[in-house]
Order: sequence, then structure tokens, then C-alpha cells
Amino acid sequence: MGDRRLLFANERVAAEALAGQVESARLVRPEPRQVAVFATFLHARPDGARDRQILLGDQVEVIEEREGWSFARVAKDGYVGYVATADLAPRTSATHAVTRRHTHLYPEPDLKLPPVARLPFGGRVAVEAVEGRWARTAGGFLPDAHLRRIDAPMTDPLSVAEMFLGTPYLWAGNTGDGIDCSGLVQVACLACGIACPGDSDQQEQALGTRLPDGAPLRRGDLIFWRGHVGWLADTNRLLHANAHAMAVTFEPLAEALARIEAQGDGPVTSLRRLATGDGGRN
Repeated sequence: MGDRRLLFANERVAAEALAGQVESARLVRPEPRQVAVFATFLHARPDGARDRQILLGDQVEVIEEREGWSFARVAKDGYVGYVATADLAPRTSATHAVTRRHTHLYPEPDLKLPPVARLPFGGRVAVEAVEGRWARTAGGFLPDAHLRRIDAPMTDPLSVAEMFLGTPYLWAGNTGDGIDCSGLVQVACLACGIACPGDSDQQEQALGTRLPDGAPLRRGDLIFWRGHVGWLADTNRLLHANAHAMAVTFEPLAEALARIEAQGDGPVTSLRRLATGDGGRN
């Protein structure tokens, strides 16, 4: 059946594109939706283990709604799972994405008013007009300086990742409220227009070019272990979301290498480098 994280089928339904490839009771045409809350989790099964977190405005396709859960595929990385139906809404066309760890939505263009909502880094919104320092949306006003156009990606994924320094570690997290190692890589890459899957084993196969043993390392290289990934911040420091500190931290590279192997997670499995044209400032 392949990788269940990417197989858009369960025991009852399958996406119609899988006709002849899977045995399911019913083939279904996916319905477009999007995340309507700050963030929500994609689960391996209804109310089961968390797989990944998806963000405000993230596009999904749904082929089943059942007992409060939608079986869906996430457009940005192809990840499949169950998401709370109440956290989804009809799809709209986003124009901008948030470029700060968080920003606030105000009822009027007045910073002294209580915000009506909070938006995550990478959250997608539809801007109707820019009025001075404010971007107007259907739900309220955002600081225009906290947004970028969807078609204008950021340029340095490591600098994006550094914005999350100090963020608490959260398994499957993808926001400034909590993030894990692969989430930190994914949010940084996607912000820079680099296609990136959600989990570290997938990222190890998909991102950049594998470096040969003994190759000199440089800023922005990715270091993979079994079940873990981090960014090389410079030749001596690793930036990663890690359960050791329960946060996104800088850690001396030599110490991280020794500690991770000593705790039983093994040696480095690969080193990978994003191409210069992939948004790395190399």
C-alpha cells in the first residue's frame, strides 16, 4: 500500500485519482477546504497520534467527513490524515503570508484596540487593500510590515529558522507556540519557496544534495540523524528544535554529535546542502 502518510485512501474511501490502485469501498472526488484556525493537527487516525500541524490558510482536500473528523490531504506537502472538521472552512484565494513568529488581527487599523485573533508564521490571508501601514482583510486589519505576497518568497531559510530560537519543543508542531525538528525545517523552507515534506525521513530524501563524507560544511547545511534533523548555523554550531533542551536552541556541533549518539540515536546518517538557487544564502 505504500507510505500511509502519502496514500490518500482509508478502509472506506479513496481519492478518485487512485482508481485501480487501491481496494476501497468508494472512490471520491476531493473537496477543497482550508484551515480556518490559528493551527490544527493532522492525526494518523481520528483523535489519534499527531502527525503534523497545519496552519491558518493551508489548503487541504477532503474525501470523507465522519463523526467530526475529515480525512484530508494537505496541499503543501501531500501529507494525509485526519483533521477536526470544525477547524476547516471553504477555500478562498490567499494573497499574502505572515512573516513574523506571530502577528495580530485588529478590528480596526488601531494598534491600541484589543486584537480579535492571532496568526502564525506562514499563515495565509487574503488582503483586500493596503491602507497606510495596515492590510485590510475580511476579518480585520493586520500590520502590512508583517506580511509578504505569496509570490514573493523569503530568501534565506536559515534566517527564517533562527526566528524561532527559544520556541518550546512540541512534537509535530509547526508554529511559534511549539515546533519540532522537522517542523523547523519545513516552515523555513516553505517560506523560501522550497518544496519540503513534513517529516525528517522524508526531508532527508527530498531536500538538496547529499554531501560526500568529509566534505567541508557551511552555513545552512542540513544534518540528519535517524529521526532528527538540524541546521548548521555556522561551522561550529547546530540550530535545532530538540527534546534535550525542549526548545529551539543553538548547540555546539561537537557536543550535539556526541550527545545524540550517546543517547542511542546513532551517528549522522547524511549531510545535505540546499542549492544556492533554492533560497540558501551560501
